[in-house]
Amino acid sequence: MDENAVVTLDIGGCTTTTTTTAPTSLFYHGRHVQYIEKLSVALNSTKSYEGAVTEHLRMSGIYWTYAALSLLVSPEQADSILGVHCCSRPSNDEKTDQDYRPSIVEWVYRCFDERSGGFGGNIGHDGHLLYTLSAVQILAMANTEISQEKREAVIQFVVSLQQQDGSFSGDQWGEIDTRFTYCALCTLSLLKALDRVDVSQAVEYIASCQNLDGGFGSMKGAESHAGQVFCCVGALSIAKSLHKINHPDLLGWWLAERQVDSGGLNGRPEKQADVCYSWWILSVMTIIGRVDWISKDKLASFIAKAQDPEDGGIADRPEDMPDVFHTFFGIAGLSLLGKLPDSFRKIDPVYALPVDVVVRCGLSSQILAVKDSE
Repeated sequence: MDENAVVTLDIGGCTTTTTTTAPTSLFYHGRHVQYIEKLSVALNSTKSYEGAVTEHLRMSGIYWTYAALSLLVSPEQADSILGVHCCSRPSNDEKTDQDYRPSIVEWVYRCFDERSGGFGGNIGHDGHLLYTLSAVQILAMANTEISQEKREAVIQFVVSLQQQDGSFSGDQWGEIDTRFTYCALCTLSLLKALDRVDVSQAVEYIASCQNLDGGFGSMKGAESHAGQVFCCVGALSIAKSLHKINHPDLLGWWLAERQVDSGGLNGRPEKQADVCYSWWILSVMTIIGRVDWISKDKLASFIAKAQDPEDGGIADRPEDMPDVFHTFFGIAGLSLLGKLPDSFRKIDPVYALPVDVVVRCGLSSQILAVKDSE
């Protein structure tokens, strides 16, 4: 792909340019693909900064990388660029085993924790729900079917983590967080095994975590946070239980209030806007049918300004350094806003996967009808 390839974003009257930020009317398609390709190599190296700081959560890093690229190119191109199914072997006798780069699919399977039955954040790490979901999502994008033996082990791992009150712990050490409920239900949905846990009890627990302001927290009584809102609403959508949301308009209003003067969204009151909330908040507003309650053009402009027009990638906010986490969620946000060309693959607001992957896997969820702001 031409690294200079750009597309024009349709964002109304917000197409401004400053001396320090990218033109908000342009999306640097080619540069972003190049950035992701280079980053995929750096993530694989323990000698690189990117490889060192993401060592403990490499599985999620691979998911963000693969998912971001999957929204920009065809499945075949993503496979070729990242080596999803093909390993990279040394080209001469001077290179060592450390230069061998396994395919993404092979690497994911190396992260399977035989003891727990889940996937870890890296090879040799303990199984955890966070990385188990990322692993299953990666394999779904790669159109790779998990063996029956490992599938059953993963299901048993997830089932073992549900608590008596319906909540889920992330691993054997017992931390409870609504993130883990989403991870559990999403993983089981991908594995066609939702009936293996008490979904109704999980739904009741999620409902108990909604606060008086309409938002959801990490557990009962915890402060409302946009990331936790996505996890709770996403889990309710998978369980087809959105009727458990108390006053959806109140939740929609709390989410709409997260938009600040810059056009970006923050995760809770009095915090800075951050590109990642373009996903956490837009996904929920899409699920509950209230995307029009915010200024979509101003948000698209904020995301566009956070691009690096020279090296590619998207940062948390304008003038910061890009990273793969914000690159993925920035691209996903523009996808949900409908600002990217129709030829690009679309993101599913519930499963955080390309829509064509969700369709191929036969996944289902609940989406409410669009409600206009008044």
